[in-house]
Amino acid sequence: MEHIRRLGGDAPLPEDGASPPDLADLLKRAGRADETAFAALYDATAARVHGLALRVVRDPAQAEEVTQEAFLEIWRTASRFDPARGSALGWLLTITHRTAVDRVRSAEASSRRDSSYHQQNQPVDHDTTAEAAQASLEAHRVRSAMATLTEVQREAVGLAYFGGYTHTEVAKMLDLPVGTAKTRIRDGLIRLRDAMGVGS
Repeated sequence: MEHIRRLGGDAPLPEDGASPPDLADLLKRAGRADETAFAALYDATAARVHGLALRVVRDPAQAEEVTQEAFLEIWRTASRFDPARGSALGWLLTITHRTAVDRVRSAEASSRRDSSYHQQNQPVDHDTTAEAAQASLEAHRVRSAMATLTEVQREAVGLAYFGGYTHTEVAKMLDLPVGTAKTRIRDGLIRLRDAMGVGS
């Protein structure tokens, strides 16, 4: 999409006193291939999308690439957005987080391939192997438990505990009162604990 610009470009600033854009409406219009609406959506959310990407990948160049990939995915899938299942911004950030995590995993896989020869020629550390297997099992349990959360709980918990944002930051990102964000995170964590069979 030619509307996806490099961050720091000439995106217009809102005029003083202008009301914030309706992201859900822009998403719906983008889902109908309205490029003007998509450009407005990009201008309104690119900074937050890039901020989340940078927080996950921790590299400015990689974060910019993730931002571009995320917006391409948003353009392709905008018609699937359902406002009944969560906020527009939460939907955008969920796609961004998934794209960033995929980039990190891809980089890790490449690094593992590069070092595989050396690893194969090292004696097996059974303690390390057992720890890695346990970590993989725990990650699978967490993913399975996350799937039991409601959409709004999943986006709030994901931003707070996988994105590393504070309750106040999560509230701002999802356009919620801080108390509501805290409630979603708390209820989500309780549900996660129950799904994983962790005692109180």
